[in-house]
Amino acid sequence: MKTFQAKPLEVKRKWHVVDAKGEILGRLATQVATLLRGKHKPIFTPHVDTGDHVIVVNAKDIRLTGKKLKNKIYHHHTGYPGGLKSISAEHLLQKKPTELVSKAIRGMLPKTTLGKHMAKKLRVYPGPDHPHAAQQPEAWA
Repeated sequence: MKTFQAKPLEVKRKWHVVDAKGEILGRLATQVATLLRGKHKPIFTPHVDTGDHVIVVNAKDIRLTGKKLKNKIYHHHTGYPGGLKSISAEHLLQKKPTELVSKAIRGMLPKTTLGKHMAKKLRVYPGPDHPHAAQQPEAWA
């Protein structure tokens, strides 16, 4: 019996809507990363992008447990000497809630070119509305 390997043209992509209202950030991120990778499908192949498109709504209503809201720090470098910038999760949630959710999800995807292609299928919106009604997305529980 031969091992099945999915080919990129065989993959049927669906659209899913995930509501982040009241959800814990890490638990939501693992579910969405699973959908983006395609690990929920029986045709999952590690070296092929078999994942679906995911729309995350209500990103501003996400929760963090414990003292992470104040203590969790996100760093980035501008590229200039002394250009290390830091922002707490609390300020990032107020300023750019979509960035907080997408950083958590992207961190759970592969750090390769394949992972970058998977991350392009993620759309995050701060409120309950999204412009992807034409794709007929299904609600993900």
